[in-house]
Amino acid sequence: MIAVTPNNGGEFKSVAELLVEEVSASRLGLWTSCRLKFYFKYVARMTKPATPALYVGKTVHSVLQEWNLARWKGHVMDVETLKEVFTQRWDEDQLGEDIAWDDEQKERGTAWGLLELYLKETPISADEKPVAVEVRLEADLGEHGLPKLIGIVDLVRPGGKIVDFKTSAQTPNAERVAHQTEIQITSYGLLYRDGTGEMESGFELHHLVKVKVPKLVVTPLPPITENQKTRLFKQIESYVEGVEREDYVPSPGLQCLSCPYFNECRAWH
Repeated sequence: MIAVTPNNGGEFKSVAELLVEEVSASRLGLWTSCRLKFYFKYVARMTKPATPALYVGKTVHSVLQEWNLARWKGHVMDVETLKEVFTQRWDEDQLGEDIAWDDEQKERGTAWGLLELYLKETPISADEKPVAVEVRLEADLGEHGLPKLIGIVDLVRPGGKIVDFKTSAQTPNAERVAHQTEIQITSYGLLYRDGTGEMESGFELHHLVKVKVPKLVVTPLPPITENQKTRLFKQIESYVEGVEREDYVPSPGLQCLSCPYFNECRAWH
């Protein structure tokens, strides 16, 4: 196992020790999807070029963050200002990136089209002041024998409504989305409750769908339940145990078609 020096200096810690000190929804989601892919990304730390789809999603998310921050400061960002922010982010965020573009201008048009659509159809009024934007939260789960849970929440609306922005190539199905995002949603609910001492009023997943005629799909979800908390804790327990014994086995399936580590996985032994 590779040993690294922790940020606070002093003793050396193994990658496994560092990975089980804290866990995030994204890290846990990758672990449950494919442990070998988790190994390539977090243990071997293999870097791969960003795909055009990922870059579109990253830019859309970044610009929406600026839109939310402007509202938090009491400013109204019109479409022209949003376009200026988008143009700057699209160019600057590519510095140091190696993106395998097939048609950059087409992807750029797709990204801007999604943002323009969101500004027109968002259920959030321009003058609604967010409670929090891109806030980093953490929850100490030590009393449950678990590591610290960390995460960054996109947006919290008044009343404790937690919002997460997503881009998608397909129209989401509400039941499947609830299942596929349960780790993330449950984590955010726990983080919000630990950070505020209050219960969230629910969640909204804002999907910007990249179909021929782009559309915005908002999926509302209720507050998390005790059963969801129990499932998350069991998933974290499995994560900790698996990382500690270096149980990095592959999970072949349809998800392999778009996996950047496909060749490395084929050579696994």
